[in-house]
Amino acid sequence: MSDGVRLSGEGTDAMARGDGGLQGVLWDMDGTLVNTEPRWIEGQMLLASEFDVCWTEEDALTTVGKPMPVSAAKLREHGVPLTVEQIIARQLAHVVASLSAGIPWLPGAWELLTALRDAGIPCALVTMAYRPVAERVAAGAPDGAFVAVVAGDDVANGKPHPEPYLTGAARIGADPAACVAVEDTLNGTLSAEAAGCPTLAVRGVTPVPAAPGRSRVGSLTDVSLGVLERIVRGEPIDTLVG
Repeated sequence: MSDGVRLSGEGTDAMARGDGGLQGVLWDMDGTLVNTEPRWIEGQMLLASEFDVCWTEEDALTTVGKPMPVSAAKLREHGVPLTVEQIIARQLAHVVASLSAGIPWLPGAWELLTALRDAGIPCALVTMAYRPVAERVAAGAPDGAFVAVVAGDDVANGKPHPEPYLTGAARIGADPAACVAVEDTLNGTLSAEAAGCPTLAVRGVTPVPAAPGRSRVGSLTDVSLGVLERIVRGEPIDTLVG
């Protein structure tokens, strides 16, 4: 990570806890911790409008939770006359600029990150957003909340592949099966589950259906350290209907 983000000790060996409980929490970013999905969508809309390309909110929603090259390729397919790399750069610039006014933390996020830090539970940010945005959000988190960041440009295979979450667990020195992954999209949830992480889906802009062993809540305000410990010990919690 860059010097601009203060980590609480990347590489911390969470497995040294050895108590069979929660070794770490692996966090998706957009739509889970921060309300940045509208900003990504806004950036897509502005880019499409600049080139007189038809790009609807429905089109934008199909890119939620996807790796950035996938979203950029979709914009190209619709007619944006830029390379994938140029589209990604434009999207990153838009979102980073929008964050200069402050990080739009979702309800309960700041409090839960603080509680985990104070309890000595290491957290990693595992996002498909590229490092400029991921670092900006991590830097704005409670001091020392994040041990590591895995950004979309850090991995060869994005979500729903298990690589992002396997990388996140490895970077905090934890067993994926002893880390709760917190997500808001089906794509991300499948990634975490494929990595062997007990997974908690928080209601976001796209639904995550119920499934055996999958936990779901309406908001992070419904989540505490105790809830995460129950999930990692094999007690799924689902407060949603459908």
